[in-house]
Amino acid sequence: MASSLTHWEPFAELAEMRSRFDRMLSELGEGHDRSWTPAIDVVRDNGNLVVRADVPGVRPDEIEISVTNDTLVVEGKHEETKEVDEAGFVRRERRYGAFSRSIALPKGVDPGKIEATTKDGVLELKVPLPKEADKEPVKIVPSAG
Repeated sequence: MASSLTHWEPFAELAEMRSRFDRMLSELGEGHDRSWTPAIDVVRDNGNLVVRADVPGVRPDEIEISVTNDTLVVEGKHEETKEVDEAGFVRRERRYGAFSRSIALPKGVDPGKIEATTKDGVLELKVPLPKEADKEPVKIVPSAG
């Protein structure tokens, strides 16, 4: 009988629950200056950190990307298009308003080499990772006490 080990992250479910709770509370608020948080994925791929953010309906000129103190900040503001009030909305879920996401970067990233593209409502950032210095293995020999 084959068995396998599964890596368990006890707080992953709590983080997802908090995210859903925060989203629910933000949707309760009414107002013209709505904010929302785009979902992101961060992966390592061929020496790059690749960040993908869902920004449906957001034009590239509405997005600002900056790096300060080894922190990547993606923010912007999407204006709502005017729609006819006679439509009689029952439910409105399309996102508009301001958004911001911050991601810690490893030390040594060159912000000038970051590439950003948008396609089909997804912003993709390629962040070249700095080369890691070759480290010599260190042997530690315990002494008798």
